[in-house]
Amino acid sequence: MTSVVAGIGWHVIGAGMAASFYAPIEKVKKWSWETTWAIAGFFSWILLPIGVSLILLPNFRGFYASMDSSLLLKVALFGAMWGVGNVSYGLTMRYLGMSLGIGVAIGVTLIVGTLVPPLMHGEAAMLFTTRSGLLTMAGVLVALVGVAVVSWAGHQKETLEKGESTEFNVALGLGLAVMCGIFSSGMSFAIDAAKPMQDAALKLGVNPLYSALPAYVIIMGGGAIVNFAYCFIRLGTLKKLSLRADLSQPSGTLGKNATLAATGGIMWYLQFFFYAWGAANIPQSMSYVNWMLHMSIYVLCGGIVGLALGEWKRVKGRPIQLLWAGIVIIIIAANLVGLGMRT
Repeated sequence: MTSVVAGIGWHVIGAGMAASFYAPIEKVKKWSWETTWAIAGFFSWILLPIGVSLILLPNFRGFYASMDSSLLLKVALFGAMWGVGNVSYGLTMRYLGMSLGIGVAIGVTLIVGTLVPPLMHGEAAMLFTTRSGLLTMAGVLVALVGVAVVSWAGHQKETLEKGESTEFNVALGLGLAVMCGIFSSGMSFAIDAAKPMQDAALKLGVNPLYSALPAYVIIMGGGAIVNFAYCFIRLGTLKKLSLRADLSQPSGTLGKNATLAATGGIMWYLQFFFYAWGAANIPQSMSYVNWMLHMSIYVLCGGIVGLALGEWKRVKGRPIQLLWAGIVIIIIAANLVGLGMRT
């Protein structure tokens, strides 16, 4: 019981980081979105995964050289799949705002990322024939209801404020959100495929809380290729964008923007740092619920962060009521999953 509670607690911290990471990025001024995203990504996809693994592994190069090339390729390709979702996630926030964007995108990835791995491992029957599986499925369904309620609240809020955002675009944003939800599930598939790397890290004496982190070098490396390619191709080909112009800003602006972008990137990485801690405390037989917990709590934290940042200060009445109702429903869902894991 204590392990499950700790696992959910770490998932709450990780999801809180995920829900908050775009807040500093939104404050970057006089830079293109592409430059900001690339700077944030350097910290989250390259510097921190490699830096953490250099600390954890007694032989950094030897660890990855010992892995089967087909395993590394599969993990990297799932990471690249996630990379497509990551690009569209950033654009979703740009065109829908945090409240509505998080709700729709995460609702889709919650379903795909939670249910596909057990199906791939031939464990689908367990979800519908055991008490723990049924409670967990009930938690997933309740979480989806909560996500839908929060999304509807976000939609009403963004509709009321549509005139205040020049980039708000429902049609484009919703298309990107669905695309993001499907492709972002690649992270769930990559983490599942990287289990042999986690086992290898454990055999080297790496603490179970950190054993999943070396795989992030490959997962996020695959995603980084897609993200950097998108950003730098646009910066190099679109006349309205210029990396040189972005980096030619006064030193004060450069320092502030770089700090904000780096902060967002570090927060993004920390979501999966604490995801690994949460997963380490969840029984292996129920490992597929980690994604559901992370994503549903992500939406919950997104609503709370939106309130804390004043996104809802000009909104009253029904949208606020719906937001709080959705938050309560997601909390109930997390408890159902917790009951399923203890059964």
